[in-house]
Amino acid sequence: MKMTTLITLLFLTFYCSAQDFLDGNFTFSSSKISYITLADGREVTGYIDDIDRKKGLIEKITIKDSLGKKMEFQPQDIHHMYIAPSKWDKFSKGMDKMNDFTEWDKNKQVNLAHIKEGYALFEYSEVMIKNEKKSLLLQLINPGYCNKIKVFFDPQAKESASVGIGGFSVAGGQPKSYYVKVGNEVAYKLEKKHYEDKFESLFGNCEAINKAYPEEIDWDFFSKHVYIHATKCD
Repeated sequence: MKMTTLITLLFLTFYCSAQDFLDGNFTFSSSKISYITLADGREVTGYIDDIDRKKGLIEKITIKDSLGKKMEFQPQDIHHMYIAPSKWDKFSKGMDKMNDFTEWDKNKQVNLAHIKEGYALFEYSEVMIKNEKKSLLLQLINPGYCNKIKVFFDPQAKESASVGIGGFSVAGGQPKSYYVKVGNEVAYKLEKKHYEDKFESLFGNCEAINKAYPEEIDWDFFSKHVYIHATKCD
């Protein structure tokens, strides 16, 4: 393959990620400060001492302040928090996605300064998992356009196969499930195999989506559907 063709493919891949979801993270730094807003509105800062998980989802986080005092928080204690991925987690992601932060700046509910610094944003949410409602902290991966639908990282999601060209991965590798929260409803797991069935309940009759993607309901365009719904549909 000619180098010009490869460069074009790479450019299109990263350009098409402009409104894509952020990558989810698995490990977090204990040396960078964490910013936590509690359910009662109080602000807490400190350093991660420990994170307890069940099936990849955070059930408890322990923060240590500058004097070494430890504070334990359950998900229901926290409204949201910004925590920094570990260096290894960042390295394993490869190149960063080219997110349109200028457009994202319209969302005043999110601290874009933290996002631009590479912090992961977690929010408290009730989640239905196998007919059981649970209280969890979930990583929000569409922070710039989450006014209608919030999409959260699923740490246990399987991924589609990626396509490599000239040693670069330029397509595929998309998770097959996310947790989604529509408005103030309880969040639930949305899987690729159920996307067509859930499409109308997610987006209703959004003409902008139908116009942009008229042929079929394709899971590969889920992030674009969410973005268009947030910015173009009433």
